[in-house]
Amino acid sequence: MTLEQSILKLVSAPGYRPIKPRTIAQRLKLPKDRAADVRKAVKRLVRDGRIAYSTNHLVTPVATTSDVAPRKRTSRGSERLCSRNREFSGRRHVGHERAKQADVPSAAGRSSAAKPSANRLLGVFQRTQKGFGFVRLRGDQSNAEQKDVYIPADRTADAATGDVVMVRVNRARQSSPGPRGEIVEIVERQTRQFVGTYFESAGAAYVRIDGTLFSRPISVGDPGAKNVQTDDKVVVEMLRFPSPLRDGEGVITEVLGPHGKPGVDTLSIIREFGLPDQFADDALEDARRRAERFDESIGGRLDLTGETIITIDPADARDFDDAISLELLDGGHWRLGVHIADLAHFVRPRSALDREAVERATSVYLPDRVLPMLPEVISNGLASLQPGKVRYTKTAIMEFTADGLRVSTELHSAAIRSKKRLAYEQVDEFLQEPDSFRRKLGAKVCDLLDRMHTLAMILRKRRLANGALELNMPEIKIDLDKSGKVTGAHLVENTVSHQIIEEFMLAANEAVADSLNERGIHFLRRIHQAPSPRKLKALTEFVAELGYKTGSLESRFELQKLLDQSADRPERHAVHFAVLRSLQRAVYSPEQEGHYALASKCYCHFTSPIRRYPDLTVHRLVNAVLKGTKPPSDYDALAVLGRHCSDCEQRAEVAERNLTKLKLVAYLGERIGEEMDAIVTGVESYGLFIAGVDLPAEGLVRVETLRDDTYRFDRASHTLSGHRAGNSFRLGDLLRVAVAGVDPQRREIDFRVVERGKRSPSKGKKDARVAPKKRGKRR
Repeated sequence: MTLEQSILKLVSAPGYRPIKPRTIAQRLKLPKDRAADVRKAVKRLVRDGRIAYSTNHLVTPVATTSDVAPRKRTSRGSERLCSRNREFSGRRHVGHERAKQADVPSAAGRSSAAKPSANRLLGVFQRTQKGFGFVRLRGDQSNAEQKDVYIPADRTADAATGDVVMVRVNRARQSSPGPRGEIVEIVERQTRQFVGTYFESAGAAYVRIDGTLFSRPISVGDPGAKNVQTDDKVVVEMLRFPSPLRDGEGVITEVLGPHGKPGVDTLSIIREFGLPDQFADDALEDARRRAERFDESIGGRLDLTGETIITIDPADARDFDDAISLELLDGGHWRLGVHIADLAHFVRPRSALDREAVERATSVYLPDRVLPMLPEVISNGLASLQPGKVRYTKTAIMEFTADGLRVSTELHSAAIRSKKRLAYEQVDEFLQEPDSFRRKLGAKVCDLLDRMHTLAMILRKRRLANGALELNMPEIKIDLDKSGKVTGAHLVENTVSHQIIEEFMLAANEAVADSLNERGIHFLRRIHQAPSPRKLKALTEFVAELGYKTGSLESRFELQKLLDQSADRPERHAVHFAVLRSLQRAVYSPEQEGHYALASKCYCHFTSPIRRYPDLTVHRLVNAVLKGTKPPSDYDALAVLGRHCSDCEQRAEVAERNLTKLKLVAYLGERIGEEMDAIVTGVESYGLFIAGVDLPAEGLVRVETLRDDTYRFDRASHTLSGHRAGNSFRLGDLLRVAVAGVDPQRREIDFRVVERGKRSPSKGKKDARVAPKKRGKRR
C-alpha cells in the first residue's frame, strides 16, 4: 500500500477525527524522518481534491470541510506601530504550535467526528472566570455581524480556553442578546501542557494552574513525586480536563524550581507557551558545518566590498542584519542600497537548520532573554554584517527621483564589507552636531549619513502624503537587574535615526514585493486589511461624543486628520486608543492584498531573515529569480505557512506581555499603596482597565471601589457615568491611581482611583524611575 493510500484509508475510516499531518505520521507509526513525506503526500491529495484542509491545517475528508475554511486574521497599526505596540494583538492567547489533537470523545459521546451543519458549527472556545463561555465561529460559518455563541457553564463539557470545538447552536431565548449553544465535541486541544504552583492538602497533591484558565486545582497523584516541594513551579501534562461534573487530573512532567527564584518566572512562561528554547543536536551540527565551510570568497556575487556601507543598530545589538549605502546621482536621483544578511546561503530548504527555523518562525524577545530563531553561530556570527569582514547579502538597489518616487529596482546576491558599525544614539548625536564627528567617523561616513537623512525624510514625507497612518503612542519598557527583577522603566523613543532606518527598510520591503509580484510569483506577503465598516461606524460615533466632526473615516486621510487634530489635546489618548481598537491585525499570507496602515498595495518582509522566517522564504524566491530557475509555486502550502508564522508571531508577543506582567506583579506586590499616573484603556460594567504612564503595568479599577457615586455603564460611548455632574470615566482618561493589591497566581493587579488626572504625559518625560531610551530594531 502506498503512503497516499494509507493516508486516505486513515482519513476515511469510521471514527476519524480531523488531525494535523504530523499526527497522521504518528498514527501510521512512521519514523520521525518520514513526517516531511507525509506533509507532501497530504498536499498532493488536497490538490487532487481527495482530502482537504480545514481550520488550523487539520486534515479532513472532503465532505466535512465546506463550512470550516480557515478564518482570515488581520493586524492593528502601521508597520512601525506594529513593532512599537506589538501590533495590538489583544489579550487572548492563541494557537500554541505544540498543541496536540484531543483524544477525548465528544461531549455527546459520539464515536465519529461531528460534521458542521446548519446548527453544528466549528469555533474556538473562551471560558470566563464564572464558568460559562463563548465560542467564536471559524471560517465561512461566521460573518462580520455574527455574534459569538454563548455556552452556559453546564454545557461547556471539558473544553478549555483556546480549544477548537464543535458547538450545537440552539434557538436563542427571547431575553438572550445572541445565540446559545452547547459543546458536543473537542476537535483539537490548544495544549495539554500547563504551568502552575504545587501544594498539598489532606494528604493529596495538587497544582494550581497559573492564570485564570481553571478555577479549581488539578490533582497530580502521589505527593512528593519528582521531589517536588510546596510552592514549586511545575509543568503539568493534563490527563483529564476538568468539567462541570468532575475535577481535572494531570501528571507533573517537570519541576521548574521554587516560586520567586530568579529565572523561574521566565522558564514558566517558556513552558506555558511552548516556546522552543533548545536547538536539536543535528541543527547545531548543521550550523557548525556551515561555519567551517564559509571562507569569505566572493565568487560570482556582486562585489560591493569597496563601497561605503554602514550598519545602524541598538548599542547592545549582537546581530547586524541590514546595512545601507546611498549615492546622489547626476540629475538629482538617488541610488539606495539596502543590504540584508543572506540567510538563504546558510539555511538550506529541508535541512536540520531549516526545520528548527520554521518551527520557531520568529525570534522571541522576552524581557530578560532572547530565544533566537537560529543558532548564534549563524545569527550572531557568519550571517551578521560585522564591520571589516566580508559578508554575504541579498541586496536591493533602488533608484528614486529627487522627490522620492522609486523608478527602478535591482536585486543581487552580493558581498559587502561594512565600513562602520554605528548605534542609533551616535547617529542622533551626529545629526545634532555633525562637525564634531568629522574626524571620528571620517568624511565618507559623515557624508553618507547626511545623504541618508535627506533621502529618508523625503521618503517619509511622501509616504505620509500617500495616506500612511502615523499613530504616535508612547511605549514604556521595564528595566531589570541581573536577577531579572524590575528596577524601573524607560520611555522608548522613535528618534530620527530610527526613522531613517525604518524608511529604508520599508522601501526595500515594498520594492522586493513589487519585483516578485510583477513576475507572477506566489510569496508570503505582509497584509493588513482595512478596518471593517462596523468598527469605523463605532469609532465615528465615539469621537463625535468627544466633539470631533469628521468626514467618512473609511478614508485613510480622514482617519489621519482625526489623529492629527487630537495629537495635542487632552483627549488624545481616548481618540488614539479608539483608533487602535478599530484597526485589524497584520498577518502573513499569499493573498494579493495590500497593507492598509502603510498605504502599500504590495508589501512583504525581506529585511530581517535572521529573526523572521517569512523573510527567509522571500530570500529564497529572490535566489530563484537571480538564478533564472522556476521557484516553487504551492499557494496552499504558503497559506498554511503564513498562518503558522502569524500564530507564532502572536504567541511570541503574548508570551512577552505575560512575562512582563508577571514581573510587574512581583514588583508592585512589594509596593501596595504606591501611586502612579495611568490611562483608561478599557471600560466595562465592572470597572476600568488602566495602563501606567511611567510603568507599563496593566490592571483593573473595580467599580465597587468607586464609592463617591453610583455608576452606570454605556457601551456605545465607552463610559462609566455617575449621577453627579462631571462624574464619569471614559476610554483614554488620565487618572492618578494607587496599587490596591496583586494576585501573583492569576497575574492580576488591582488599583484604586486617587484623583482624576488633568495632564497629558509629555514626550521624553523623565523622573526618578523613567528615562528615555532608544528603541531597538523590531521592524
